Amino acid sequence: MKYIYIIGSLLLFSASCNVLDVEPQSSIPASEVFKDKKGIQRGINGAYSSLQSLSYYGRNYGIFADLAADNLVHPPNATSVNFAEIDNNSILPENESIDGIWTAIYDGINVANNVIVEVPNISDMSETEKNVALGELYFIRALHHFNLLNYFGAIPVKTTPTIGVEQVNVPRDEVAAVNAAIITDLLFAIEHLPAGGSKIKASQNAAKALLARVYLYQKDYANAARYANEVIVSNSYQLLPNYADIFTGEETAESIFEVDFIALDRNRIAEYNFPLNLNGRREVAPSDDLISKYTAGDERLPASISYSGTLPYSIKYDDLSTGSDNVIVLRLAEMYLIRAEATIQQGGDVQKVKDDINAIRLRANLAATTTNTPATLLTTIELERRLEFAFEGHRWFDLVRTGRALEVLPTVKSVNQTLFPIPLSEILINTNTGMYQNPGY
Repeated sequence: MKYIYIIGSLLLFSASCNVLDVEPQSSIPASEVFKDKKGIQRGINGAYSSLQSLSYYGRNYGIFADLAADNLVHPPNATSVNFAEIDNNSILPENESIDGIWTAIYDGINVANNVIVEVPNISDMSETEKNVALGELYFIRALHHFNLLNYFGAIPVKTTPTIGVEQVNVPRDEVAAVNAAIITDLLFAIEHLPAGGSKIKASQNAAKALLARVYLYQKDYANAARYANEVIVSNSYQLLPNYADIFTGEETAESIFEVDFIALDRNRIAEYNFPLNLNGRREVAPSDDLISKYTAGDERLPASISYSGTLPYSIKYDDLSTGSDNVIVLRLAEMYLIRAEATIQQGGDVQKVKDDINAIRLRANLAATTTNTPATLLTTIELERRLEFAFEGHRWFDLVRTGRALEVLPTVKSVNQTLFPIPLSEILINTNTGMYQNPGY
C-alpha cells in the first residue's frame, strides 16, 4: 500500500537521499487522499511544486548549466565550495549540490508516479479528465527524466511509485531507453492536453516544445524541426518586441512553460547572483568572455547583465526581496533556433535558416546575418543561443550535445567531465550491479 504525507494543501512525499522513497513512519494510505477529483488535483499541484526545489528550478539546476560552461564564473570572495567545483569542472561525487539535484528530481518523479497510479481509480472523473490529468503528470515526469539525463547520462527510469526497501536497488537504464520513456510520456501529453492555457501548467504546445528539444539533443533533426515548427505555426505565442519584457512579466506571450514561484516558495536565483552590497551573495557572476560576445546595440546585454560599480551580475531574475519571479523553462525563441539548427543539419533551405536566426537577431536590435554556409550558420546559431538564453540554463547542455565542450572550455580536459558524477550517496546505498559511477569519478 502506498503512503504519503499531507502538509497544508499540497502533497509532499517523503524525501530520501537516493532514488527510493520508503514508507514513512507516520503516514496515511494514498487511497484515502486520492479518492476523488479534488484529491487528484492537489496531487498534480504537488507534482508542479516539485519543480520549485532550490536544488532544481529554484536555484541550482539552471545556474549550474551556465557555471559549468563559460557564461558564469565563481568569483573571488564567493564562499560555496560546491559551486567552485562546478566552475572548475572538478566535481566530487560527494558534492552536496549535485546530490541535491539528483534527490530533488527523483523526489519529483515519485510525486508524479504516486498520483499517476491512482488516477484510473477515481470514480468522479471522466475518461477525458483522467487523460488530461495523466497528460500533465507525464509531461512533468518527462521533464524530470530529461533533466537528469542531461547532467548524468544513463539513469534509472522510474515509472511506478517507489514503495518499500526492496526497491532501493535499481539499475541505470541505457540512454536510448531513457529517451524512449521521455518520448512516450510526451506523445501521450501531446495527444491529451489542451493546446494552450496557463503557462504554469502543461499544455500540448509545451509538450511539443519540450519534445523538439529532446529530439534536438538526440540529433533526430527531422523530428526536432517538425515539433518546433508546429509550436511556431500554431500562432499561440509571439516574440516580444522588447527583449527585456520577457523577464519583467509573468506568462508573457513568448512564454510556453514556466515554473510558478510566490514568496511562500521563493526561488533564490537573484540572491546568488546579486552582489553583497545589494544584499545578495554573488556566488556566481557573468564571465568576461560572455560579456565580450555581445556586440554594440544588442538589447539582450542590458536586459541580462547589470553592474554594481565595476561588478557585473545577472538580472534576468531580479526579485531579491521575495524570490517570486517565475522561471521560464520553454519559450518561443528557442523554437526558432531549434528549427534553424535542425534544418541546416538536414541540408535544408539556407534562407529559411537565416530567416529564423534573423527573427532573433532583429528583435535584439542587431543586423540580419549575411552568412550562407552551413558551418558558419551553425556557429552563428551556437552564439545566438548563448546570448539569447544566457543565465537560462542552456549553455552547458549545448556545448555537450554538440561535442564542443572540450574545444571551448579550458576546464574540460576529458570527455568524462561532460557528465556529472552520480552522487556518492546513491552509489553507497544502491547495491544493484547496474548502478555504477560515471567514468573518471
